[in-house]
Amino acid sequence: MAALASMQLRELSESIGVPLYEQVGKQMYLTTAGEALARSGRAMMDEWAAFEQVIDGLKGVASGRLRLSIVSTAKYFVPRLPGTFCAAHPGVDIALEVLNRDRVVQRLTDNLDDLYVMSMPPEDMALERQELMANPLVVIAERGHALAGQRGVSPEALRASRFILRERGSGTRLAGDRYLRALGLAVDVRMEMGSNEAIKQAVAAGLGLGIISRYALAQEPAEEGLAVLDVDGFPIQCSWWILYRQGKKLSPLASAFLAHMAATTALS
Repeated sequence: MAALASMQLRELSESIGVPLYEQVGKQMYLTTAGEALARSGRAMMDEWAAFEQVIDGLKGVASGRLRLSIVSTAKYFVPRLPGTFCAAHPGVDIALEVLNRDRVVQRLTDNLDDLYVMSMPPEDMALERQELMANPLVVIAERGHALAGQRGVSPEALRASRFILRERGSGTRLAGDRYLRALGLAVDVRMEMGSNEAIKQAVAAGLGLGIISRYALAQEPAEEGLAVLDVDGFPIQCSWWILYRQGKKLSPLASAFLAHMAATTALS
């Protein structure tokens, strides 16, 4: 199969007149022309998938494949939404990617999915956006922390603490850093971690304070050995957004799911 693909690529390169790939050792890399061809191929597949869904709609058949990419923090609530949608439309398949923000932004740049969910959309990209729901960011500490249970804690009281934060580039980190700068508060970052679960474990172990989405916590944080601190100015008020590229024509299936997400979260 690999030999056949290599032969077809070679024949296509000769037909076009420019190389589509280059080989370095055993590794193959796309050239600029190859990347353009790959984008064209994806666009053709997207158009064909949209066409199939239009035909299904004309037949009165709710079927097809819906592709979603969401940032990792959204995994605490978004996967429930496709479940209720699929129950109403049993012929629909959902392909759900749960990734860090940088990888979701890359998929958005490459237009690989129908819809995307994140809390801090890239500002340098023309996007259609629909607010989905609030995403409050809170300060957490170990359950027995000296500030746990206190009311109206001053942000200045956090200056002496060490923090365990999400990795740079994550939506939570971007929002947290922006807010702390606005307060004029420089915090001591002890660790950077790529998951909320790891942060919660480290905070519960007494290694520092954290800033994470309230959705990443149990209904009763004490069950996880944690406390949400009542800090003035917190929670940071962010929102989850449903996104897609400006100018992108949504398939009937994607449009129906977009409406379903908005209606479902409005009722919650």
